Amino acid sequence: MGAAMVRRVVAAGHHVNVLARSPEKGAAITELGATPVGDLAGVCAGADVVVICVFTDEQVRDVAEALIADLDSHTVVVIHTTGSPHTTEAIAARGVDVVDAAVSGGPHDIAAGRLTLFVGGSAAAVERVRPVLVSYGDPIIPVGPPGAGQRVKLINNALFAAQIGLISAAVEFGERLGVPESTLLAALPHASAGSRALDSISRAGSAASFRAAIGEFLSKDVATVRATAAELGAGLGVLDTIIDTGLAPTGGTKSA
Repeated sequence: MGAAMVRRVVAAGHHVNVLARSPEKGAAITELGATPVGDLAGVCAGADVVVICVFTDEQVRDVAEALIADLDSHTVVVIHTTGSPHTTEAIAARGVDVVDAAVSGGPHDIAAGRLTLFVGGSAAAVERVRPVLVSYGDPIIPVGPPGAGQRVKLINNALFAAQIGLISAAVEFGERLGVPESTLLAALPHASAGSRALDSISRAGSAASFRAAIGEFLSKDVATVRATAAELGAGLGVLDTIIDTGLAPTGGTKSA
């Protein structure tokens, strides 16, 4: 994800510094047309926008804590990592202009400039980062104050996981009716049952293959959904059981 973003931002004419954790990463960054730097201070130096795109919410907190002291007063921090809305809100409470731009899509969407961004932040901060975001994001959808982007993304992922669960259950139902999964995946995307989740599973060839490909990322995001819902005193209702069906390695339910 990060490499594809860097390539698009550089191509749009922006100067980009990227943290290089090893000589090999530094060489790869240089090949993308960006400048490798050895620490977060180098990333922040003179930056109008600092983009955080790591794997976990904990990593976002660690990176943010390390870079806050080096930020210029005009710098806006963009967070792409899916995580807790409270993380974004806590960073904003430190006096940092922060935009949580939760993403929906993958490297192929970034390469095509069509990554969906759910953007939370002040109108002024969003406009300041827009020249960077439009390098790879379309549509860019403002959804509220800092933290709102994460809330919308978590709901999106809960629904996406539930759709995978429904499709997995439908595949099992089809087997009981004597309809092969391959037949269903060739037919249903053209009918009223069609969805982006079904299209993705159809391209993967089977529900199990798709779950295997995205399981690590989806499981992480679903865990964040459940933790955030618990913090807010809200349950997922019927989504909870359906999501478990989608996350199970071979269909059926699993323990939460």
